[in-house]
Amino acid sequence: MLRVLWAVGLAVVLVCLPTHAQNNLDSSSSTTAMADSPRQPADSHPEFHERNPRYALRTSDSFDVNFTLSPEFNQSLVIEPDGYVTFRGAGSVHVAGMTIPQLTDAIKKAYTGILHDPVVSVVLKDFERPYFIAAGQVAKPGKYDLRSDLSLTEAVNIAGGFTESSKHSQVLLFRRVSDNKVQAQVFDIKKMLASRNLEEDPHLLPGDMLYVPQNAISKIRKYLPTSSMGLYANPLTP
Repeated sequence: MLRVLWAVGLAVVLVCLPTHAQNNLDSSSSTTAMADSPRQPADSHPEFHERNPRYALRTSDSFDVNFTLSPEFNQSLVIEPDGYVTFRGAGSVHVAGMTIPQLTDAIKKAYTGILHDPVVSVVLKDFERPYFIAAGQVAKPGKYDLRSDLSLTEAVNIAGGFTESSKHSQVLLFRRVSDNKVQAQVFDIKKMLASRNLEEDPHLLPGDMLYVPQNAISKIRKYLPTSSMGLYANPLTP
C-alpha cells in the first residue's frame, strides 16, 4: 500500500511542478503585458465568429480577366509564388490575400491611365480547395475538406470525436490572419455542451486548425503502476 501511495505522490509531483512553474511564468508575462499595453475588450478575436467570408486569393490560384468594352485586354493569369500577377500593359500588382471584388477594383485602378472607366469581370478558375486540420486528442487527426459551413464542435465530430485523453475544456483554434500572423483562441467545448448553448461555437474558415490537448489524468497514467490504477478504479476492493 505504501508503494502505491508513493508512486501516486511521485506522479502528481512530476505533473504539478512544471505546471506550477508555467503558471508562474504565464502570470509574470501577463502582468508585464498588462502594464505595457492597453486593456483589451472581452471579445478580442471577433473574427473567430465571422461567417460566410469572401474567398481570399492565394498563390498558384488562376483567374480570367474580361474587359467587356475592350476584349483585346482579356487575359488569363496565375498568381506567382510572391503573390504578384503581371497585367498586360499595366505592370505587376500584388493580389494575394484579395477577394474577387477587391481584385476587380485593383484591376480598374491599374488600367486607369490606359482605359477610361473599364468594365471588368473576374472569373476564378483554379484555386486551393478549402480544408481544415484536426490535431491532438481526436480519434482521427488529419486534414479534412471544408465543404460547407462548419462549426468547431461539428469539426471535432468529423474528426472522430474526443478520445478518453482529451481535455474538452481547452480546445484551441488556430487561424492565419496574414502571411506572418496566426491567432489562437481557447474554447470550452465541455461547457458549451453541458449548458446546451452553442452561441459561442465558432465557425471554421479555410485553413483553420483545431488542436485538442491532453488531459491531466492521461499525463500521469504512465507514471502509475497497474496495481494502483486498479485500486482507483475499484476503491472498494479490499
